[in-house]
Amino acid sequence: MLFARYKALEESGKRSSQLINDQPKANLIEQFGTYVFDKKTMQKMLSKEIFANVVDAMESRAEINPDYADAIAIAMKEWAISHGATHYTHWFQPLTGATAEKHDTFLDWSAADLLIEKFSGKQLMQGEPDASSFPSGGLRSTYEARGYTGWDPTSPVFLWKAGDGFTLCIPSVFFSWTGEVLDTKIPFLRSEKKINEVTSRLLKLTGITSEYVYSTLGIEQEYFVIDRAFRNLRPDLILLGKTVFGAAPSKGQELQDHYLGSVRDRVLFFMRDFENEAIKLGIPIKTRHNEVAPAQYEVAPVFEKASLAIDHNVLLMELMRHIAIKHELSCLLLEKPFQGMNGSGKHCNWSLSTNTGINLLDPSDTPGNNLHFLILMTAILHAIHRHSTLIRASIGSYSNDDRLGGHEAPPAIMSVYLGEELEAVFKNIEQKGSHVGTREAVYYNLGLKGLPNLRKDNTDRNRTSPFAFTGNKFEFRAVGSSAHPAFPITVLNAIVAESLCEMLDEIEAQLNPHSPDQVLKVAMTVIQKYLKASKEIRFSGDNYSEEWKLEANQRGLPNIEKSLDAFSSLKADSTLKVFTGILTEEELKSRIAILRENYFNMAQIEINLMLELFQTQIIPSVIEYQRKLADSIEKAEGIMPPSLLKNQKKWLIDFSASIEKTFEIHDQLQELNGKGSQLCEEILKSIFLKKTGLREMVDCLEKMTSDELWPLPKYRELLFII
Repeated sequence: MLFARYKALEESGKRSSQLINDQPKANLIEQFGTYVFDKKTMQKMLSKEIFANVVDAMESRAEINPDYADAIAIAMKEWAISHGATHYTHWFQPLTGATAEKHDTFLDWSAADLLIEKFSGKQLMQGEPDASSFPSGGLRSTYEARGYTGWDPTSPVFLWKAGDGFTLCIPSVFFSWTGEVLDTKIPFLRSEKKINEVTSRLLKLTGITSEYVYSTLGIEQEYFVIDRAFRNLRPDLILLGKTVFGAAPSKGQELQDHYLGSVRDRVLFFMRDFENEAIKLGIPIKTRHNEVAPAQYEVAPVFEKASLAIDHNVLLMELMRHIAIKHELSCLLLEKPFQGMNGSGKHCNWSLSTNTGINLLDPSDTPGNNLHFLILMTAILHAIHRHSTLIRASIGSYSNDDRLGGHEAPPAIMSVYLGEELEAVFKNIEQKGSHVGTREAVYYNLGLKGLPNLRKDNTDRNRTSPFAFTGNKFEFRAVGSSAHPAFPITVLNAIVAESLCEMLDEIEAQLNPHSPDQVLKVAMTVIQKYLKASKEIRFSGDNYSEEWKLEANQRGLPNIEKSLDAFSSLKADSTLKVFTGILTEEELKSRIAILRENYFNMAQIEINLMLELFQTQIIPSVIEYQRKLADSIEKAEGIMPPSLLKNQKKWLIDFSASIEKTFEIHDQLQELNGKGSQLCEEILKSIFLKKTGLREMVDCLEKMTSDELWPLPKYRELLFII
């Protein structure tokens, strides 16, 4: 193992000077969407009537006419085959947090010796993968295997390039034979239906014309990139995605010199490669940069319809993992791969938009008519306040618990940051029942000639807030980097729809139909009431401070550090109410079971890895170093006076004591782990304490053991050599 680590160091150095640069320069405009069966392609290949029907289905205005299904399928097949595709699959998103697919060839046997290429409307519209082996949280038993996938026209069909060919991927929903929801897509689409219905009521009340409303999403994806040779020598990174041992390097991120710094060439080639493939899949990649921790980066697309943004995000993560291998790199998407360093998030920038392009959270989009903005913002605040535990559950996972609350990740206390100007507006409404108009534009004077006028934004940015308004959207920073984004956004849509519906019910009940000019007066009264009810959720200070923890407790805001303590909120009466029409009571209970099972499984994998690595790699190395020290001192005792060996003996004694202490903690952890079949919250708390203790001791041994004997690639190698 020693030689393997040093060989990896040598290989990494060679790769740094032999960069992969075999991709032709791409014309992004010409390449955009070339792997997507988009409107432009469909218009060429379908009749006007069929094309119009598909477009209506894409916009959720109509269902696909069954009479058109065969013609659509034939067009898709011909387009896919023209690109070299040989197979098709219903691409769906089960409750694993990942995607799933079962490939079928276009080939069909019309006779024993006659092959034809065939893809029918029936095959397009519905598939039948086995549902028994996916998590269902008790909704289905193993013997109840039948499940269905159904084409979701709201997300475009695309080609996935892998190996030496392409597969036609049909975005689909997934449900059981009895109709239970077994995926993340159906609940999200239902939440979109809800938010559209209630927000359309709001716009009708405030005089804004639109056919429908949908949520928009811009997802900032953080990740780490390390050399694949080092990753392959770390069983914890291979099996878990994070390091279970690893002493802090002498230099970490304290100099803050990595953030927005120059991207290394090798990483830049990797970025360009996956960005080019993403562009072909219609993913509108916009931004890339170094993040705070060494070896940490971020990629972000422009805003899209949320249903498309979610599909694009899970596709992008798969692309990044897939293409990293080609560059002899490993893309780490788990929230906290390296202890003591920044964790990775998936910052979900959420807003609501009309089909006419109005961003309902941007007051400048509707100058002079912003009543809808005040009502909507108030409903959002009220929703987060009422359902803060549910919001915490929506972003909960074993790996995100490692990240929340430190190193620029928001804490587990859910709060909302509005910014100075908007906070002043809402305080005025609370106290006086009237709002203050927006201020005039402010420009900076930096005392330098030749610079353009640099305008000051209406709000600052609070990177410690889990849910922050940034001028025309909310940045939901609490979502973890490896998480599937559908569930948090489903919850957000659902709770906002509920609060908004309640507000509109109150406003409409007080309106005189013969006096439309009453709308503003009545609305301000209701807004004032709801702002007062939810004012405790607003916080503009430092969310990391100990003072905020105390203040949040006084405000009655829950501080749920462990996700396990939040998952039970999915069975609360308030959650059942807010999920009416989205998930049934049984379906919500199944989500609790799946979340809990995944949490315990991740904990079990981590403990098993710690014990295995300690027994098979750490102990042999430290015992060998102990032997070498002892042999050296024993040989020296015959030729050196005792005074010259005093400190050497003390070092050996201290080192041996550390080994013995580590053994004690290891044995205690192993005993607790033996109760794995009975794993529960109480046992897990004890395991967490021993796990932390074992890691501290092993990391201490790493710093004391001879470098040539330490088997695992160290943090300095993982984070800085690429």
